Order: sequence, then C-alpha cells, then structure tokens
Amino acid sequence: MRNNRNNLGYILLIISLLAVSACAQKDKKISRELSTKILADNRFDQVEQMAEQLVEDGLTAGDSYGEVWIRDLNSFIELSVAVNGQERPSEALLTFFKFQSEDGNIPDGYIPIESGHGGYKYIFSDFATEYKAHKNTVETDQESSLIQAIYKYIEATGDQDFLQKSINGKSVKERMGNALQYLINHRMDNQYGLLWGATTVDWGDVQPEHNWGVELDSLSHPAIDIYDNAMFVIAVKNYISLIEDKSEKAYWTSVTQNITQNVRKYLWDEKNQKYIPHIYLEKGSPFPVDFDENKIYYHGGTFMAIEAGFLTRDEIRITYQKMQQNVRESGAPTIGLTVYPPYPNGFFLNPGLYEYGYQNGGDWTWFGGRMVQQLIRHGMYEEAYESISPMLDLVIKHDGFYEWWTREGEPAGSGSFRGAAGVLWKSIQLFRENME
Repeated sequence: MRNNRNNLGYILLIISLLAVSACAQKDKKISRELSTKILADNRFDQVEQMAEQLVEDGLTAGDSYGEVWIRDLNSFIELSVAVNGQERPSEALLTFFKFQSEDGNIPDGYIPIESGHGGYKYIFSDFATEYKAHKNTVETDQESSLIQAIYKYIEATGDQDFLQKSINGKSVKERMGNALQYLINHRMDNQYGLLWGATTVDWGDVQPEHNWGVELDSLSHPAIDIYDNAMFVIAVKNYISLIEDKSEKAYWTSVTQNITQNVRKYLWDEKNQKYIPHIYLEKGSPFPVDFDENKIYYHGGTFMAIEAGFLTRDEIRITYQKMQQNVRESGAPTIGLTVYPPYPNGFFLNPGLYEYGYQNGGDWTWFGGRMVQQLIRHGMYEEAYESISPMLDLVIKHDGFYEWWTREGEPAGSGSFRGAAGVLWKSIQLFRENME
C-alpha cells in the first residue's frame, strides 16, 4: 500500500509540473496597458543596444577575464549569434569539445596558451594547440552549461549540422551524450539519486575550506544542492529535444523524471516553500554545528529550478514574493540578490565571500535576468517588468554591465560583463515576443 501511495504521489507530482508549462502556453499576451508602457520605456532600447555593442568585441566573460567560460557563454550565446552570426560562437562551442576528457568531462574555460593564471592546473589538447583549458572541480555545471549553450545556438541558427561535426572521430552529438553521462558516472550520489559537488554558496564556485577554493581535495565537503540538479535537468531536456534515437530519448527521460522526483523528495522544504541549501554527504557540513543553514534562501538555484520545471505555478508566485521580501529586507538593489541572509563573515576562507560580497549576498544581474525570463515565460508580466526595471537602471546609471552590484547599488567585479548583457538582452526579446 505504501508503494502504491508513493507511486500515486509521484504521478500527481509529474502531472502538476507538466501543468506549469501548459499554463504558461495558455497565458494571454502582455496586456495593452503594459505593452504601451514598455514601448515607451526608452531603457529597453538603450540597454539592448549597449548589450549588442558589448559582444562585438569577443566571447570572454568580462574585462578582467582572459578566458572563454562555458558558464558565461551559455548565458549570452544567443546575443552573440544575433550580433556576430554563427561562425564565432560555433567555433567556441567546438573548442570546449577539443578539451573534453576521455571520461566525458568538460573544462570551465579556455584561454590563449601564452596567457593565464598561475594557480590553475592547465589542460592541453592536440586539437586546440593555441589554447589551454582548466576546470574548477568544486562545481558540477560545466557539462550542463555546454549542452544548454549548444541547444540555444541551434535554436538561434537552425544549424542542425553542428551536431554531426567531428572532433577526433566523435560527433558533437556523441560528445554531448558523453558529457551528460560523465555526470551520471562521476557525480551521481546513489543514496539520493541526485548530483553532488563541493559545498558552495548557491550557484557559486568557491568552497569554504581554502583561500581560493576552486578545487576538490581532501578538505572539501561534498554536498547536494538545487542548482547543479536543476542545470542538469535543463541540459538533459535540451539534449532530448535534439536527438532522434527512441531508446536514448527514453533513457534520458527516465533520468529527468528520477531527478525531478528526488529533488522534490529531498531538497524541497514544503513547510517553508523553499529549497534547503545542502544535503551533506559523508563528511557532513563545514559550518559550525549550531548554524541553521536552512534559514538561507538560495535565489540563483531557485531561478534554475523554475526553468527546469520543478515548481508549480502557485509555487513560482510564492517564490517571487519571498524573493522580493528578501530584497527589501536586505537592502539589495534587485532580485539578482544571490542569497539571503548571507553566510556570516569568516565562514569562507576566501576573503571575497564576506557578508553581501561576491557570491555571498552580492547582487548579480547575470542570474536575476534569468528570473525575469522565467516570469515572462509563465505569464507573470507585471512581476517581470517590476524585476527588470532596477536592473536596467543600474546598467544605464553606471554606463555598463558589471559582474555584480553591492547593496548600495555600486558596481563590483569585472566590468563589461557579457553574461549580464546576455540575460538582459534575452529578457528584452521575450518581452517583445509576448506583446499584443
């Protein structure tokens, strides 16, 4: 009887999650009143033009980065295609596969061979001798980011032939499947049926045990979080849409169903209507025993959970309200606030992760813009306009796209940050596509 109840619950969950996308498709267009307001809002044209000008110069993340990072490229590849055509972004995507390891894993980024940071352990390839690559091993989103970027590239260009391009005897499609399978083989926890990585702040790539904190080692605390699993499910769904083999489609569909079920079972806090920050594995938590980590709300991972289809329409609305409350209480400028409240000072040895600094409560348009996109896609147009408005103001006031913003609305991190430009540009396109 218990198994029957569990099966019934799972079926109802899947039905409710499928209903989310169905409801979004049935929603009417943006109202005439809001459409008129948007059309009269000169900030949309101004920021759109600024974004397009920025990506003419290249594909690196920003002015303090020499690398082409797959996490970042994934968020502005559509903008790059619109401005530069398909050749440059296509070659960038192929370059990542030129550094793919035999087990399927994908690096974070690549950089001209004569450049680079002395702290990284570089990877070299006979198929891209002008570059070297490296991987931040505390994270579990590189493979997922590449698959998502390829999907967006093909959607934007119609270049289906890209999947058949060959690198060292393997097609892009084969390599995509290998990349996803790498995560199953090497980052799947058997007990929970979910992907794991090191302990980081939400979608961040810095662990607490080191002054830099980008490499898994004996001091790391493996953990499961919502971001890695949401990114993976998005990527697998993208991959399924690009392949034709029925048995392969069935295999990956079952993977997404299992992860969706396990996310709901283990990561979703029904009482508090939020995702718990971490499930800690064999080594436990790196934080003090009296620290209640579940008081922290993860914005970025939740944005991606919405895109993955993990939340119902009602849950998305509650999520939005909670996030806006966090913005008000924290004093942050926008919904791009990473987490609230932040981890206390000293919890991360990296000095950049102080309270409301960098990924520990900094405000990132790079992720906030993705929430705007999800609000639009779920017909929450007024909320989307409310959310994007302060982001546009910050870009215009400071005449550029920055990596993140302080609580006071001052720019921080890299300037000319293309990821922020990409998500705002895409949000503007979505607004226009949904006007009456």
